[in-house]
Amino acid sequence: MPRKGPSVIVTRKLPDSIETRMMELFDAKLNHDDVPLDRAALTAALQSCEVLVPTVTDRIDSALLAHAGEQLKLIANYGTGVDNIDVEAAYKRGITVTNTPGVLTEDTADMTMALILAVSRRLVEGEKLARSGEWTGWAPTSMLGHRIHGKRIGILGMGRIGSAVARRAKGFGLAVHYHNRRRVHETLESELEATYWESLDQMLSRVDIVSVNCPHTPATFHLLSARRLKLLRPHAIVVNTSRGEVIDEPALTRMLRAKEIGGAGLDVFEHEPQINPRLLALDNVVLLPHMGSATLEGRQDMGEKVIINIKTFADGHRPPDRVLPSML
Repeated sequence: MPRKGPSVIVTRKLPDSIETRMMELFDAKLNHDDVPLDRAALTAALQSCEVLVPTVTDRIDSALLAHAGEQLKLIANYGTGVDNIDVEAAYKRGITVTNTPGVLTEDTADMTMALILAVSRRLVEGEKLARSGEWTGWAPTSMLGHRIHGKRIGILGMGRIGSAVARRAKGFGLAVHYHNRRRVHETLESELEATYWESLDQMLSRVDIVSVNCPHTPATFHLLSARRLKLLRPHAIVVNTSRGEVIDEPALTRMLRAKEIGGAGLDVFEHEPQINPRLLALDNVVLLPHMGSATLEGRQDMGEKVIINIKTFADGHRPPDRVLPSML
């Protein structure tokens, strides 16, 4: 019986329906135990499969790609961000890289707004108090947070997710400001009533909330540096649902401890899954375990995108979500 489709290795457990479809279409090897592959196992996978399906936790760097077999032709990333893959090194070896853009936009934007509200209104502190048995009832000055209506939000990265955050922020009565590599089309800017800042420094010094929605690339590493964080006003809050590396996390932690900024909502961390113990001890920060895109619908849509990319590539066509080094 002829083999059905290319040999595919999936590095983590995916939704059952996605794995079932992969088994139907491809010569697929799944990770039933959902134990992350170590470097040796990743090397072995690169040497044996035609298509690798990694996730954000798999670091596919140039040194690893140097050991890839000649048969490896596609890395179909299960995720939107590709900072876990050395795309340029893959491209030079003739390996195509794809991702899953667009399907996580609304989920991540929802989580961004949730964190803005949680930090501003001290929701986590309030929930802990309600469970503690120490709550003595309503009081005029108890658990006071800050109103977000009428405040200014500065969005760092006005791509799909940043624009979705802006739409939600506008609905909550926030004035939308943004910094981006390029100014967005005037139609979108008008729809969002958004103010563009060519200078990130100038924007940071004027807004009440900063939402990080840009990808992690060499150009955005520590884009929110210690110097830039010091431009924020004392009541400002920082929310990050993008990548932890975009913020100088030690500098942010020091400022939160010193109450030099109002608070932070972090779904991602610079060295995750490790979280700075000093962050864990703070009440003015809400911490989440990288769950901004964690919806059943989103994970299903991601898997379907991966399947389409593999099937299109196997059929001899250019996959719809190809990532090139120039795009980073």
